[in-house]
Amino acid sequence: MITVENISKYYNRQTILHDISFSLQKGEILGLLGPNGAGKTTLMRIINQIIPAEKGYVSYDGKLIQEKHLLEIGYLPEERGLYQSMTVEKQITYLGRLRGMSIVDVKYQLNYWLDKFNIQAWRKMRIEELSKGMAQKIQFICTVLHAPSVLILDEPFSGFDPINIELIRKELLEFKKNGHSIIISTHNMNSVEEICDRAVLINEGQKLLEGTIHDLREQNKEGLYKISFVGNMIAFVNALWVGYEVIDKEVHGNDSFTVYLKMRKENEINDLLNAVIGQVKITGVETVLPSMEKVFVKTINAQKEIISE
Repeated sequence: MITVENISKYYNRQTILHDISFSLQKGEILGLLGPNGAGKTTLMRIINQIIPAEKGYVSYDGKLIQEKHLLEIGYLPEERGLYQSMTVEKQITYLGRLRGMSIVDVKYQLNYWLDKFNIQAWRKMRIEELSKGMAQKIQFICTVLHAPSVLILDEPFSGFDPINIELIRKELLEFKKNGHSIIISTHNMNSVEEICDRAVLINEGQKLLEGTIHDLREQNKEGLYKISFVGNMIAFVNALWVGYEVIDKEVHGNDSFTVYLKMRKENEINDLLNAVIGQVKITGVETVLPSMEKVFVKTINAQKEIISE
């Protein structure tokens, strides 16, 4: 649905983005990750034709993106832009009309979303009377009101409590289920793991990683395994040799344990199982993959080390 090809952007001879390329497929959720100042917001503005790129291009559904395509995109900027003196009803109606919706469609969608979020009572309230979280809900409704094919969301969970984060997560998964495509820029790594199909990590204006969430975690695994067993803990530990390090353990009672082990050197999981299988009864073996937060931190730190050299 969206293709970003070799995008570069400069401000006052400073490189903000350098040769960034990636694509958003139909019906997927893509996480655009990076620390503050990485260039994520600039990239989103370029995709939405708010600012131009010095190099590269953006295409929508196989065609060079044009102003008419923006009607098919819902953009939630990091800097929220609601008119404080407007009522909720007038604000949503105004932005819906700007998106080319008829007054009939706006009224239908307005009622649909106010009912869905159980906030009909807010209809006549002015934006300035709303809390930050309440205003965030209205901003989200304004973004999705015209049922866009593509959603581009810059920090969509900012300002929400855990209950409302879960509410928005469910809505995004529903959009995906219905074939919509979504780009999310977020610092909420739990949300990335739970709802994103793929991720792109950028820092210092450069793309560092791109892939499915599972592949990125798999590529960064550190030889950590989770072994559950029934038996004697001392017998289990004595059966190990210097090729393994016990990182942590959980005691479940009735001689039942879960141990987290770090592999050393070239050892394989089969070597470990062969060593302990006569000492205890193995009930579960699982590779422990790093969280996306750990992948994020590891990749950024590796880039810093390369730059410092």
